[in-house]
Amino acid sequence: MSATRGKRVRCFVRTRPTPYFAKELIKFHDDKKTVTARIPKDDRRGVVNNQQLEWQFKMDGILHNSSQDQVFDEVASDMVTSTLDGYNGTLMCYGQTGAGKTFSITGATEGFYQRGIIPRAIAQTFREVDERVEQAITVRISYLEIYNEGMFDLLSTLPETAADMSPMAIVEDENGVSVKGLSLHVAHNEEEALNLLFEGETNRAIAMHSLNKNSSRSHCIFTIHVESRSRTQSKAAYTVSKLNFVDLAGSERLKKTGSSGNVQREAMYINKSLTFLEQAIIALADKNREHVPYRQSKLTHALKDSIGGNCKTILIANIWGEATQIEETISTLRFASRMMCISNEPSINTRYDPVLMVKQLEHEIRHLKQELAMHDTLSNRAKVSYDPLAESQLIELQRQVHLYLNDNLDEIEIVNIRQVKEVFAMFKGAVKNMEGTMEARLREKYTLLEKGEGVGVGLQEGVGGDGKGGQVGELDGQGFGVGVAPPSSKMANAPIIAAKKPKAKKGKERASPTGPKGVASPTPSTRETPQEDISTGKLPTGETVSLNATPATPHAPATRPTTPPPRTEAFEEFKKEKGSEIYRILSENKEILVNKKTLCKKLAQSVNETKQEIDKTRLIIERKRNERLEQGEFVDEEGETIIDEDEYELLMKLKDLKAGYRRDYDELRAVKQEVQYCQRLVEQCRQRLIQEFDAWYSESFLAVDDPISSTMEGIGIRAGTMIRSRAPLEDEQEKFERLQQDLLDPDAAPFYNAKVRTEWRQTTNAAQRQPASFRKP
Repeated sequence: MSATRGKRVRCFVRTRPTPYFAKELIKFHDDKKTVTARIPKDDRRGVVNNQQLEWQFKMDGILHNSSQDQVFDEVASDMVTSTLDGYNGTLMCYGQTGAGKTFSITGATEGFYQRGIIPRAIAQTFREVDERVEQAITVRISYLEIYNEGMFDLLSTLPETAADMSPMAIVEDENGVSVKGLSLHVAHNEEEALNLLFEGETNRAIAMHSLNKNSSRSHCIFTIHVESRSRTQSKAAYTVSKLNFVDLAGSERLKKTGSSGNVQREAMYINKSLTFLEQAIIALADKNREHVPYRQSKLTHALKDSIGGNCKTILIANIWGEATQIEETISTLRFASRMMCISNEPSINTRYDPVLMVKQLEHEIRHLKQELAMHDTLSNRAKVSYDPLAESQLIELQRQVHLYLNDNLDEIEIVNIRQVKEVFAMFKGAVKNMEGTMEARLREKYTLLEKGEGVGVGLQEGVGGDGKGGQVGELDGQGFGVGVAPPSSKMANAPIIAAKKPKAKKGKERASPTGPKGVASPTPSTRETPQEDISTGKLPTGETVSLNATPATPHAPATRPTTPPPRTEAFEEFKKEKGSEIYRILSENKEILVNKKTLCKKLAQSVNETKQEIDKTRLIIERKRNERLEQGEFVDEEGETIIDEDEYELLMKLKDLKAGYRRDYDELRAVKQEVQYCQRLVEQCRQRLIQEFDAWYSESFLAVDDPISSTMEGIGIRAGTMIRSRAPLEDEQEKFERLQQDLLDPDAAPFYNAKVRTEWRQTTNAAQRQPASFRKP
């Protein structure tokens, strides 16, 4: 029984909790594996009514009013462990819209205890990774969305993948089915993996209709890729496995959902892909079918390994147990029963590291050579070398072959296989040399024409001699004639060889911009005083100022005033005299910073105005597209949709607006980096000025070092800057971490950390892309 369960697809039924559960139509048996569904008789069909009223389905388990942790322990826990052992796994959720598929797979991100199968699988994966200390395990994450038969990477919004956007395609090789162009992200711990999950969830396509206010409008495949290598053994073999979590979009009946417009179009694509999936499953269940239509849709092609491949597959059939949804419930149970007829062949996915494999083969070759040497010694054979033949040995062997061919040697002494191969190669070379020599002799005596070069082939001695013999050429007027070919005759296929002049290379060398790595290079007017000029004492003008040196001690001790002047007055005096050069550089950098901020403000305003224009144009295009769909589309002979001139002009205008938006946005981002760079320079220069002033003030007016700095008294700081007290204050993040350690469950910390980080990143990205607070009404 266990072997059978390991090969076929396992199916479980999960019901959506509802106070209106139709107990008279849906019955769960005591074995918790059998469900009976019946529909009321339709009296409109008349007296003779052969309608089937009852169905019975046998499943692997029924999850009725089960909690999230019960579902995970029953369905997915063993699959996660087998994935770390090297087996591929797939868990799918299928059902009508609103039946609870996404809740089962992902769960509610608002609460830790309502999290779904994927977050719990991630937690168990990294928990078992920590326990398997003898293995080096690498975990990678990918998130694929199939929306309207188009594939999208839900993790493409991350900074490391946004720069490398390549078109995606499903490819097949000896390792199975994979999606080319789909990004893989390494996750070192549970929090990083959950961060990727929440990032992908925020990018999913959802919509609202009468049955579900957050209906998924696409099929999503979240995959955990596991690569396991041994730490204790230097084996070339290692295991590679993947665990797919497939959240299928729910099937819909338009008369119930009342969808229209774009939502209706999405529903058509969803129902179409689910129909193709069912056709592939029916073909797999039929033993007489040779062809399975995997390539009918992106969904079936991507799930080729999961249905009928080397994968452990589990299906959760989500049903909505109300009387109004009984037809969809029976359809879902039928699909699950067909899935149980599919047999997979799970196997451990073993790969081999080529570098380690080469090392092992080299070691094995040395070991075999040692065994051969020992065998030769025990057989009283002379010492035989199994290494490649040296140059001297090849020359000696060639001499023996030459003597053998000239009948001067009876046999050639052979001691190993390498000599046999070399002897055959020399025989082959000798035959070719003989053929070449024979051909050269024939060409000296005869004229040889290749096949197809003339009407016939003539071989005649004395070509160009006394003319007694006939030659291939023109007719002599008395029948078939032979003679000398005239000089005007020309070969039809003679090649023409023309020498080409080498083209002169043209190009200009671009001077690479210099500047700190990862930071936009400042404008030439920006003075990098705090980091280079001030610390070294070298100013941009070429002058040298000793700012770090200790003030020279005068010959006579300086007399200090009995009462030191106020710091504010002394600071103004210091800026005019001792610190004049530092203050001048600070003023110049502040002026540059103000100019950059002004430019940044203008660019931000331009970007916002362009974005508003793009939104308006999109609304007009969408309105025209809806009008065209209502009136009926026209297509040409190639199947392309025909649009009017107004819509075409709007599309071109939208394209130009997007190009301008991207150009201004890139410039805005570059200017923001320059602003940040200038701010750091100004701040560092200001701090250096204050430090120099404190040293000068203490040296000039105080007998001992002053424990109170100028910053504590508010001298030299920017306007509006709060003065911190000496006791460090907790910021919001430190307060959150302290409360988290005191109040939260330790297992829930990665979940909430990932959630907070994802929300913060989404808010930041939205503010950068569309800062609505700065828009004009």
